[in-house]
Amino acid sequence: MRAAVIVFPGSNCDRDMAVALRAVGADVTMVWHKDADLPDGVDLVAVPGGFSFGDYLRCGAIAAQSAVTKALVRHVERGGYALGVCNGFQVLTEAQILPGALLMNAGLKYVCKTSPLRVETSESIFTQGYNAGSEIAIPIAHHEGNYTVDDDTLSRLKGDDRVAFRYLENPNGATDDIAGVLSENRRVLGMMPHPERAADPALGNADGAAFFRGIAEALVAA
Repeated sequence: MRAAVIVFPGSNCDRDMAVALRAVGADVTMVWHKDADLPDGVDLVAVPGGFSFGDYLRCGAIAAQSAVTKALVRHVERGGYALGVCNGFQVLTEAQILPGALLMNAGLKYVCKTSPLRVETSESIFTQGYNAGSEIAIPIAHHEGNYTVDDDTLSRLKGDDRVAFRYLENPNGATDDIAGVLSENRRVLGMMPHPERAADPALGNADGAAFFRGIAEALVAA
């Protein structure tokens, strides 16, 4: 499995993501935001958390205009797999790879804690390591994590089984408690919680380990 982790000015979870992917056997390349192309043969592109470009505009809006994001769009349009976590989720929505928008938390404050989630579907490479309905605990750390969609989009997401995770205790006001969503072809996932921060017992929480194992197993078998 070959993976690329995109690095923007202000990314701060890029190395965490690379460590989690390497732990399941991935050959990981770090890709700088000015690069116009992704490495040849890459299977998965990960857009990590952080504060791309300082979040000086809408979170992820400037990053969505980067040369590497245009390469990411081409990768996704070819049917490639992509993962966006926290700020990476914001980038995916700003680039219109995923629907919806990430707004300021309903409480108007930054939230950093471990959050209980329910796995809503196991029908994707990102969630196949869990049973649908399983409850897991994954850290969150965001100020603009309020996932917002209109009623029609919400109906489509629910009807197509594209809600990947829901909060059991909504920390940010997200529509329908949504913590992560899948693309129409189920090959792109955006989520606010950080599975890479819960991928090893040494971190005090290994609930995210199955997330990365599932990705690796699916892509190695492909």
